[in-house]
Amino acid sequence: MFFLAGITGHVGGAAARRLLDEGHPVRALVRDPRRAAAWARRGVDVREGDLGDAAAVAGALEGVDGAFLMLPPVLAPAAGFPEARALIVSFREALRKAPPPRLVVLSSVGSEREKGLGNITSTHLLEEAVDDVPFPTAFVRAGSFLENYTFGLDAAAATGWFDTFLTPAGRPVPMVATADIGAEVARLLTEDWNGRRIIELGSPVSPDDLARAMSDVLGRPVRARSIPRERWTDALAAQGMPPGVTGPFEEMSDGFNSGWIDFGVPGAEPVAGRVTPAAFFEQAMRARDGHRPPAGAS
Repeated sequence: MFFLAGITGHVGGAAARRLLDEGHPVRALVRDPRRAAAWARRGVDVREGDLGDAAAVAGALEGVDGAFLMLPPVLAPAAGFPEARALIVSFREALRKAPPPRLVVLSSVGSEREKGLGNITSTHLLEEAVDDVPFPTAFVRAGSFLENYTFGLDAAAATGWFDTFLTPAGRPVPMVATADIGAEVARLLTEDWNGRRIIELGSPVSPDDLARAMSDVLGRPVRARSIPRERWTDALAAQGMPPGVTGPFEEMSDGFNSGWIDFGVPGAEPVAGRVTPAAFFEQAMRARDGHRPPAGAS
């Protein structure tokens, strides 16, 4: 039995599918069991509870062969990252009460840094909090999710431009599809290993690469265009992020653009992504047309 956090989201859902397809039993903790009804029909042990409740998490960890923990994404965190800190306290207490034989943690590229991370600060805090647990632990430092770039498909189809906060457009940064993250989580949970591991998961992909993939899928020329730094706040507001809360996202983007946030940490294990941008965007387009879900979607 394996415990998975976030089963109703992209990463947890992808991990659950892989484990179930391989014949492994899965347990999940969800606030509203109705949202996980499809998982229950597939045999998942769905328990009602909140990840912020240490007692509920500890109960879900009892008797498992391995556990996967992750922080739900918060695009515009409050100052000091209180949302992440509250969950981290819960995780620490639950792991103390019910230590699993093996733990896999979803982290992010750049999480070894102590500053200049923006949104990624939350996974740095998580790594720091569980770094001293007495059982085997693997931190999966994933690249930027390919799912983050599906928003650009409609604009690219209409205008031929893919606007991005990454610059220059030809410079690659680590990216990965959540389907690949789920597969890696499942692999780490089911294989035999010991100690503390850091997995750098993803492959170098540039905005130009994304534009070419969009072009292939849309059947029209698409070019990447970096948004000028002075226009970031307005551009984020246009995407629905209120003024005054864009700082963490902007700091994270600055970190990617400067190379401060990148793979290459000594001792980390590189694992390339398998889902290409073109394949991912094709699946996303089919999902939007009602054919089938994109890789990693739940």
